[in-house]
Amino acid sequence: MVAQITGVLLQSYKNCKRQAWLMAHQIVADQDNTYLALGRLIDEDSYKRNVKRVEMGNLIIDLVKTKRGEVLIGEVKKSSKSPEAAKLQLAYYLYFLKKNNVTSKGMLLFPKERKKIPVELSSELEKEVEQTIKEIQQIVQSEIPPSKEKNRFCNNCAYREFCWA
Repeated sequence: MVAQITGVLLQSYKNCKRQAWLMAHQIVADQDNTYLALGRLIDEDSYKRNVKRVEMGNLIIDLVKTKRGEVLIGEVKKSSKSPEAAKLQLAYYLYFLKKNNVTSKGMLLFPKERKKIPVELSSELEKEVEQTIKEIQQIVQSEIPPSKEKNRFCNNCAYREFCWA
C-alpha cells in the first residue's frame, strides 16, 4: 500500500505510529468522539474573517491569507498539548507549498489559549518532514498495525477502541 501523505497523517505519526497506520488504511476513527467534535467546533468558530479551508490535492489547510504579497497559512488546534506534532503537520503544508513554488510562512493557532506560534520551514524542519514521510511509508506497508503503546494521548484518542477495548 502506498500511503496518501497528509499533514494530519504526519501529526498522527508523531503522536502514535499505530494511529497513523489505522488512518493510512482508511480505518475511520470514532466520529462521535468528544474531542474530535470539539476540535471541529473550534476550527469552524475561530478566525472567521480569514479565508478558511483551502483544499490542495489531498491537503486541507485551515486558514490562508496574504499580507503584503506574503502567503500565511494557519493551522487551528484546540490545545497546545502536542506542539511538536502540530508543528510537523504545518511544516508539511509549508513543504508541499514550497515544492509547488509557493513561498509561505505558517502560524499555529490555539484560539482557546489565545496563543500563536510562528513556523518557518528551515532546512532542518524540511529534513524532518522528509524523514517522517519515509518512515510513514515504511510503516503503512505492513499488513498489520504497529503494536499498541500506551502514551499520554490514548485517553482522548478517537481510535482508542482499536487498541484498548
